[in-house]
Amino acid sequence: MLAGLCAPPLFAATTSANLRKPAHHRLHRLLHWTLWHPMFRPSHESLLIQNAEIDRLELPRIQDDDELEALKASGALQPIIPNEALRIAPTLDPSRRYCRPWTRDFVQDIAQAYYHRFHEQIQLNSAVRTVKVQKKLRRHNRNAAPAEGEAASSHLAGLTVDLQRRGMTQEQIHWMERYLFYMKSLGLVEPEEERRQWVFHIMVSGHYAEWRETQDMVPVDRPEPASLAAESRAE
Repeated sequence: MLAGLCAPPLFAATTSANLRKPAHHRLHRLLHWTLWHPMFRPSHESLLIQNAEIDRLELPRIQDDDELEALKASGALQPIIPNEALRIAPTLDPSRRYCRPWTRDFVQDIAQAYYHRFHEQIQLNSAVRTVKVQKKLRRHNRNAAPAEGEAASSHLAGLTVDLQRRGMTQEQIHWMERYLFYMKSLGLVEPEEERRQWVFHIMVSGHYAEWRETQDMVPVDRPEPASLAAESRAE
């Protein structure tokens, strides 16, 4: 009886653990959750859409470096070239700075449009990955998409890129979301905004190549879609 009276309450350990965290850390986490209102939340449904496009195009999920190099050699994967509008994260392995041709065109187009609007570069953080790389990534980041199955990462087929969201102003994020919303409404992209990595994860449909050919614009200096340009002028 006496031992029971002297024992600390069962919730004491949890309370103590919480109290050990600095107040500013707890406040930062609270603000982080409160201010996180992305237009494109990651979801299982989105992963299914991305994989459906891979299957429609009958593209392989690249297993290893041998397959990756073969696709580069055949031209099925194209290098992403930095320029005044686009920089590449120095941490991205040069061997993985590749993607499908239409994805490369999309990256160049959105980078040019962003530069046209803000006179700043967009940063590419990730592009093609192999199954081997994705499995390794999963060991360190449990939020990463699987390397296999119906919801596997679309990076494995070379359709997808991650563009850095961290460091953008609210105006720049809003512009990106409107641009991607417009493209998604046309069935040309399937985007997600990843909170852990702070990137725009964008799968580009094979239809982008067909749509791009119908646009009366200069590919190397493609401005933002007309609807967004008009909205920007109105602001």
